[in-house]
Amino acid sequence: MNTFKTLFSSLILSLALAGAAIAGETVNINTADAATIDRVLVNVGPAKADAIVAYRKANGAFRSAEQLAMVKGIGLKTVEKNRDRIALGAARPAPKAVAAAAARPMPKQVARR
Repeated sequence: MNTFKTLFSSLILSLALAGAAIAGETVNINTADAATIDRVLVNVGPAKADAIVAYRKANGAFRSAEQLAMVKGIGLKTVEKNRDRIALGAARPAPKAVAAAAARPMPKQVARR
């Protein structure tokens, strides 16, 4: 019986340490793929992770963690639960439409008299 108790205690301790290691993981929401976002963030499943990636592709990089709340299905409570897991780093380039507009020359201004 004592062996069982020792084995059970060891199992509980190892699960607690593994849980702490997983909780310490962060994800860069500007560069991560949907699978990584799904794995690291709490209350974010595959569908919400896909929505985050789609929003980022359509609107450009996130400038703050709070911007995640603009993604359908993600609320401020979810952002707050994940604040220590969210990293903002090197962003992907802006969407093609924004980049194309920025590449166009500025129109000449007409002087008014």
